[in-house]
Amino acid sequence: MNFLGKNRHIMILTGEPSGDFHAGTLIKAMKLRKPDLYISGIGGPCMKAQNVELFFSIEQLSAMGLTEVIFQFKYIKQAFDKFKFRLRSQKPDLIILIDYPGFNLKAAQYAKQKYNIPIFYYITPKVWAWKPSRLKQIKKFVDHAALIFPFEEKLYKKAKIPSTYVGNPLLDDFPEHLTRPFLKKSLVKESFAKGNISNEPGLDKTSLYGPTTLSEPTIGLLPGSRKAEINNLLEIMLVTAQKINNKIKTAKFLISAASSIHGERIKKILEPHNKQNIFQVIQGRPLEIFKQSDLLIAASGTVTLEAALCCVPTIIIYKMSSISYQLAKILVKVKYAGLANLIAGSEMMPELLQEDANPEKISNKVFSMLENLEYHENRLFMVRRLLGGAGASQRAARIALDLIK
Repeated sequence: MNFLGKNRHIMILTGEPSGDFHAGTLIKAMKLRKPDLYISGIGGPCMKAQNVELFFSIEQLSAMGLTEVIFQFKYIKQAFDKFKFRLRSQKPDLIILIDYPGFNLKAAQYAKQKYNIPIFYYITPKVWAWKPSRLKQIKKFVDHAALIFPFEEKLYKKAKIPSTYVGNPLLDDFPEHLTRPFLKKSLVKESFAKGNISNEPGLDKTSLYGPTTLSEPTIGLLPGSRKAEINNLLEIMLVTAQKINNKIKTAKFLISAASSIHGERIKKILEPHNKQNIFQVIQGRPLEIFKQSDLLIAASGTVTLEAALCCVPTIIIYKMSSISYQLAKILVKVKYAGLANLIAGSEMMPELLQEDANPEKISNKVFSMLENLEYHENRLFMVRRLLGGAGASQRAARIALDLIK
């Protein structure tokens, strides 16, 4: 495809599936305002579905990243060389960076210093957690930053970086009808019988609210999407589940597998633990597990914020090597591991990290929370309110198009 020069040209750079997903919704919002945009970039299937001309695929960027670091560097260099060539041959009117800070900040520096191209950063680096020095790079090379967490505003204002809090894109992915605030589980069955709760999409009495009695709890196990996380956490979760099942014989457990590759790994670890057939592996995005579960045990990560937006009570766990943990304690400057807790400024989801992430402590926390799930559900509704309203991609699209006027 050749760019003829008559339409506005936006280049979008991302390096991971989550960034590709958010890029897709942003592009859709921009094209609603300006249908004739020409968009090129580095991305994946979500960007391609919006007719973006991809000059490098994120599949190559992540193909060997977990096992062969040297190959990862090779692909990153190839991507950066393609990026530089595109700037020379088809200079864009605007570059949009989405997450992936190691690559994107270098790209911003190169594009700004060599071509003085406007730069817009959507889903900015987590400078509030670590590497606050990146704020200096952002200030120097980024024209405007779209922030997705309310606590980022203070940091960017102090650094005097032009920025706008646009809201969190997860609010669009997890609309309010998926939340479960103030609906007492004991009343759900009766309410449906009386016709008090509609059966609109997303409000399904059998899946959204799970069992109508907690004598048969369903607990979701989300061990993460990285191989190291699954190796470190799944075994702990399975032993925890067996402890719970020893006390509550009717308890069932749903295990989240992000992909078929993860699914195979999980099934291999699960096999010696599933003699009583109390586990079920569910592949894909975790929404189905949210719908069916009374409670979650989840690896720290974005999935815990997704769970908070659906008002599913969650216990956050995480475990890494002692060296990595000591290093993280030095580098990471936040009070909580969970995003919901950071947003609320208090422990909305209990956190059991490192030595505390053991079956005894986790199962005891489960028993405690099962006694008063409604309290935990209702508290989580505050997280959604603190994030503001839906429409982050539309607000970000408006800023992007203003930058090329």
